[in-house]
Amino acid sequence: MLWRSVVGKLWITILLLVLVVLLILTVLLLQFFERFHITEAEEQLTNHANVIVSVLEEYDNPSEALNTVEKIADSYDTTVVVFQNGEEWESSNPETKIHLPLSLFKEDERLSLDSADESVITHGDFPVYENGEEIHNEIFVVGMPFETTDGEAGSLYLYQSLSIIEDTTGETKQIILLSAGIAIILTTVFAFFLSTRITAPLRKMRELALEVAKGNFETKVPILTNDEIGQLGNAFNKMRRELNQNITALNQEKEQLSRILSSMADGVITMDRKGTIVVTNPPADRFLQSYQYEHYHELNNEKELLPKEVKKLFQRVVALEQEQMIEMDVQGRSYVVLMTPLYDKQFVRGIVAVIRDMTEERQHDKLRKDFIANVSHELRTPISMLQGYSEAIIDDIAASEEDKKEIGRIIYDESMRMGRLVNELLDLARMEAGHIQLEKQWIHIPSFSERIHKKFQGLAKEAEVELKLMQCNEFEQAYIDPDRVEQVMTNLIHNAIRHTSVHGYVKMMINNSANGITVEIKDSGSGIPEEDLPYVFERFYKADKARTRGKGGTGLGLAIAKNIVEAHSGEITVHSKLHEGTTFHFYIPREKDKE
Repeated sequence: MLWRSVVGKLWITILLLVLVVLLILTVLLLQFFERFHITEAEEQLTNHANVIVSVLEEYDNPSEALNTVEKIADSYDTTVVVFQNGEEWESSNPETKIHLPLSLFKEDERLSLDSADESVITHGDFPVYENGEEIHNEIFVVGMPFETTDGEAGSLYLYQSLSIIEDTTGETKQIILLSAGIAIILTTVFAFFLSTRITAPLRKMRELALEVAKGNFETKVPILTNDEIGQLGNAFNKMRRELNQNITALNQEKEQLSRILSSMADGVITMDRKGTIVVTNPPADRFLQSYQYEHYHELNNEKELLPKEVKKLFQRVVALEQEQMIEMDVQGRSYVVLMTPLYDKQFVRGIVAVIRDMTEERQHDKLRKDFIANVSHELRTPISMLQGYSEAIIDDIAASEEDKKEIGRIIYDESMRMGRLVNELLDLARMEAGHIQLEKQWIHIPSFSERIHKKFQGLAKEAEVELKLMQCNEFEQAYIDPDRVEQVMTNLIHNAIRHTSVHGYVKMMINNSANGITVEIKDSGSGIPEEDLPYVFERFYKADKARTRGKGGTGLGLAIAKNIVEAHSGEITVHSKLHEGTTFHFYIPREKDKE
């Protein structure tokens, strides 16, 4: 609305102020001109009366004097009444439409001349005749005594209707009101122009303030004057620049914090004092999603609910104002939740929770314990046998040379087994530490494959297993470490023959293509249980402990094979079904820059 704006308020204020001033001035001017016209009429009639009195006093002939008075009355447009020697005389001016009864001059006290030196000047409501009808009207009357040259005294009255004065006053009033109206119009235009001129920069600043509120800080208030509005514009521009700098700094800090949170491996959840989640990062989102999936029915499909354990921890942190920590398992993974209060001076305004996935650490601890247990277990048997058979030799229990040779052979086999175990442990430790060194060279793959195939022919015949070689080589050469790759294939073929029953088969399928060399070792053996497949490449892992105990396996061969393949930038996988056989597949990419 116009009157609610600054333009309207300023405009109405100036207009009301001018209206009040003009109203007071108009009233004062009207009163002044009314008094002025009355005074002027009084002076004019008095002068006229003095002229007529002088005529009446100077003329010797009364008739001539009255004729002269008649002419003067006609010229002055007034009515003249003369009382002399008991006679009454009244001018007959056809222009004068009103006349007072002559008896009124004698009866009305306002018109009585008490002394010869006293004159009467009065105006008021007198009964007059206008066009033959008696009405009351405002009449101005001047009465004066006179004395002729003959010594005869008389009285003279001049009267005139105040309507003439009222007409003059009305014209003056019209002029004053017209002037006031023009002044009001000019004031309205000027006030509107002035208020618009003053408020234009303010409206511009309002538009720019709305732009700033929308985030557009490039706008600038044009400075056209050096007055208070110009100073306000300068202050607005300064505020805009500082606000732009502060918002930019805040956005940079927010972006930096967002980047830090997004790149963190640990989950972060920020909550206010009511427990409402404010900020989360992707690891924290995954943690909450895992918990919601696991406790879907308990949460009643409310995705924003925190885990019960985290809620209890939050309540303890807010109550005690101290750092708290819990461990919890979600979807088979172990998490540690560390919660710390956030302070607003001395008041706890919220908390920040750091969620760390400790699954790998726990698995590493378990693997370390399992490694110690497995090494101890693997070394216990040969050491016990070495100790037992050594005591038999010392105690001369072996009487014959054949018994001594048998005991010596057993001691030798067990020592070799311990040596292989220690060497494999050392090799595996070096590989996992990244200290494996490959002696790569160009190898003729068909010859290399034939040699390994012939190497295991004897073992296969002894186990009554058919060993097949299948090759499909696009290229004959490959840049690999032959000893290490042979170690991988030896381990896989040996395991396949050991776990394949009589009349079974083991297939060696080799493909040297443009992409790399692919090797598959497929057997028709007992297979690997599905639950054991993810762990076959771990150290000391044996799918069938009872079945492999008597076959000399240490559980390190596949772990070593995996490290060798990965050192060649390749990958190794396994597919198996229980009682249907197993297929090990490894792939070594071709090095283009070596060709």
